[in-house]
Order: sequence, then C-alpha cells, then structure tokens
Amino acid sequence: MTANRLMDPIGRLMGLRYKSHPWHGVDIGPDAPQVLTCFVEMVTTDTVKYEVDKISGYLKIDRPQKYSNVLPALYGFIPQTLCAKKIADYAAQKSGRKDIIGDGDPLDICILAEKSISHGDILVQAIPIGGFRMLDGNQADDKIIAVLKNDAVYGEYTDVEQLPPLIVTRLKHYFLTYKDLPGEERDCEITHTYSAAEAHEVIEASMEDYRQKFENLDTLLSEV
Repeated sequence: MTANRLMDPIGRLMGLRYKSHPWHGVDIGPDAPQVLTCFVEMVTTDTVKYEVDKISGYLKIDRPQKYSNVLPALYGFIPQTLCAKKIADYAAQKSGRKDIIGDGDPLDICILAEKSISHGDILVQAIPIGGFRMLDGNQADDKIIAVLKNDAVYGEYTDVEQLPPLIVTRLKHYFLTYKDLPGEERDCEITHTYSAAEAHEVIEASMEDYRQKFENLDTLLSEV
C-alpha cells in the first residue's frame, strides 16, 4: 500500500504540536483494510450518544439516549473514510435499490472486545470481520464489524459467521431500534450481513470516496 500523503510530512509535524483531527489527521494504517486504526466515540456503558464534531474534531454530546438501549460493542469510525458515491453505488448494486446516496460521514465501525473500556475518545487497532448493509431512508449507512486486535476472547475470530448468533442479533437490534420513537415508523433497515472479504471492499470504497472528496487537503495543509 502506498504511503498516506496526508500524513507525510506536514501532517506528522502538525500532529506533534496540535491535537490531530480524528477524521482527517489520523492515519488509517499501512495494513488497511485488513487492520485498521479506528477512533472510538462510544463505549458500552455510555447513556449519552457522543460523536465527533466535524469542524473542531472534539467529541461532543449528540443527544441523551431516550430509552434503555445498550450499546453492545465499542462504536466509532474509520479515519480517512467517507460514505459517498462509491459506497452508495456499491450498496445499490448489492441491495437492488437505485435511489441510494452516501450519508456523508466517515464509515462506522463496531469493535468487539472482552475488556471493559471506560471511555471513548481513544484510538484502537481493529480487524474487520464483516458488516451490516444498513439503509437509513435512502442513505447508505454501513456498519463494519471488527474485533479488537489481539483481544483474548474475540481476537481469534476472522469472519462474522464465526460469531455466536446472539452477538450479531444484539448488534442488529441496537442499530434498528436506538433511534425509534413511539408512534413513528422505522425508516431504517439492514438488508445484508456480509463477510470479512466484502467488508474489505466496503472499506476500500470508502477510502476512495475520501480521497476523491479531500484529494486537495494535503496541498491546503502545506500552504498553511
């Protein structure tokens, strides 16, 4: 894999002096898509939904959780990815839907880990083992499923099919229900659960979407 131009050399120098933006300033890693550096926004004990502010890069409160949904894994995103045209086209091809667009966010990831991690706003190394093709209205909103690298319990899993069915069911249930409001129809669905090989393709598509959107970012940084 070629070197990441955004991190060489001006990105590394800026990162030594200032906090790197977790979406744009953190390197996805040289072994992507097989091994990823991921940013964790939320952990399993959170009762408030946190997400990264796209402008500042700081973690912010999005909203309190209205109901007792329990997040069943570490949750965050893959730096330097974007769900845009390539992700939308891929989801349309796989689902048969023709009206799909990308949601404009970095690619989401759920990371299974044995240990209890007390807070988000951290970087972890994760290995993708599959994913969900989730559609929120007409927006592609894929969720990559991964395991924490070298995890004592989950580290041996290499594909989502190897997981106990209850773990997959819990993940699906959370993402299909955490935004539900009484009296309102659900507008999201999971059309497919896919393998590690397909997860790699989704990640690569999101990396290409990011490159096409932000291809001039390294030039702009060098002129600062």
